[in-house]
Amino acid sequence: MHTAEEAVNFNESRYYNWYDPAVGTGGWVRMGNRVNEGYAELTVCLYLPDGRVGFMFKRPKITTNEAHDSGGLKFEVVAPYERHRVTYSGKVCVLDDPRQMAEPREAFANNPHVECTIDLDLEAVGPAQGGEPEWEPGEQRPDLDPEKMFARGHTEQHMRSKGTVVVGDETFSITNGLGLRDHSWGPRYWQNVWWYRWLTVNLGPDLGFAVTIAGREEAAADEPHSVHGFLYDRARYGDDRWVPVRKAELSSDYDAEWFPKRNRITVTTEDDSPGRLTRMAVVEPPYWAP
Repeated sequence: MHTAEEAVNFNESRYYNWYDPAVGTGGWVRMGNRVNEGYAELTVCLYLPDGRVGFMFKRPKITTNEAHDSGGLKFEVVAPYERHRVTYSGKVCVLDDPRQMAEPREAFANNPHVECTIDLDLEAVGPAQGGEPEWEPGEQRPDLDPEKMFARGHTEQHMRSKGTVVVGDETFSITNGLGLRDHSWGPRYWQNVWWYRWLTVNLGPDLGFAVTIAGREEAAADEPHSVHGFLYDRARYGDDRWVPVRKAELSSDYDAEWFPKRNRITVTTEDDSPGRLTRMAVVEPPYWAP
């Protein structure tokens, strides 16, 4: 954890996702400490095998930035960049039709809330990417006005989760929950990004990538958005190396209500060898499936 800065909108967050194809279930959890505003943002989202979703969001009060531990959700770093632990004890709202969350107030009022526990041990399957930005002497820095920032420091890493998820009277044993974790810190206002799409992809424990495509309010015709991300490939690069994503081409199919039905992405990376390495992933409903 970092020492909280003076900016009112200082945020320190962690996010974890996972999906276990043998169980047919996955999910994600996030906590963002906004200690200078006196609360944390807590989200739990669980995708159940039959298409139901368990969801919870709340803003528990906090007074320090010493840990991600409030509202029943707790993140522990057991060994930095190697092992983490995620636990949750509280309620989730179970929705037979997840599209009801288009109107969250009505969805929370009209669907059952059940007890939920999460206990997952996570281990790294790929190298970490990111960190605190560094600038060379004389290098022009980006605008660091807290009012305009989304996050300054950021790391991402592909992980494997093992443990249990209990929703009401149903228990799911997670043995191979592949996913990704991220850690962000610095001033953040969500509206400071005009739009963005973030994809985290595991193609097995030895191959995966993450990519962000972000738009600009006043986009240039020759550069309408920015692309950044990374790919790890243990067979090609070993355990401790990733390569940057240089280009991403994303297209989506939508239904009549503008919910995505299919995403197609091609990412291009550049490494030390001549030429480029290209990987493609096609993601179809259910969106959390590999």
